[in-house]
Amino acid sequence: MLTQKQLDLLEFIQKRLSKNGVPPSFDEMKEALDLRSKSGIHRLITALEERGFIKRLANRARAIEIVRMPNLPEFRTSVSKVPTRTENPASANNPLAPIENAYANEIPVMGRIAAGVPIEAISEISHNVAVPGQILRGGGDHFALEVKGDSMINAGINDGDVVVIKETNRAMNGDIVVALIEDQEATLKRFFVRGEAIALEAANPAYETRMFSHEKIKVQGRLVGLLRTY
Repeated sequence: MLTQKQLDLLEFIQKRLSKNGVPPSFDEMKEALDLRSKSGIHRLITALEERGFIKRLANRARAIEIVRMPNLPEFRTSVSKVPTRTENPASANNPLAPIENAYANEIPVMGRIAAGVPIEAISEISHNVAVPGQILRGGGDHFALEVKGDSMINAGINDGDVVVIKETNRAMNGDIVVALIEDQEATLKRFFVRGEAIALEAANPAYETRMFSHEKIKVQGRLVGLLRTY
């Protein structure tokens, strides 16, 4: 199954190849799909290649070959049910309504994220996961992370859950964010600006709030949903 963004990119590449025999650049793809970053295009290209729709040719710049195209009219009317139950983190700052009988889009799972002591920074895609389209309705790029630890348990986020993150470098007080600490470690915590410092606050009294200077913290995304499989 292709997501709508994957299909849009495949069609754009096919049209450019048909027109002048040269595939578009990543910048042109990003502009055509109205994405903010090239990382979103890279994930779409990787997904299309894994599904056998395109092939990237080694040692050649901008070398993309269309292997096959889906049956477009049939595809546009096809949907798949999400195979997991969607849970709602219990937080007034994250009013995520429970979603039932929603239809799925696929987003990449970028490894594991610590809800406890920070672990290594997010680096590469491990697999894709189906997410209800309603969670992604705000647009933009999204990714998912597997949760490790229990520091956000009072926000309804348990060890082993999959959190859905919208890519952004901005956060408001009380948002649950993916924070990159000193470009080395990533963690899932509530974000607060306190004077000249940033506080990363757990939702478990067993963990202390950690304070950092602004330059040591980079927000990589904001929590918009959570998936739990029983």
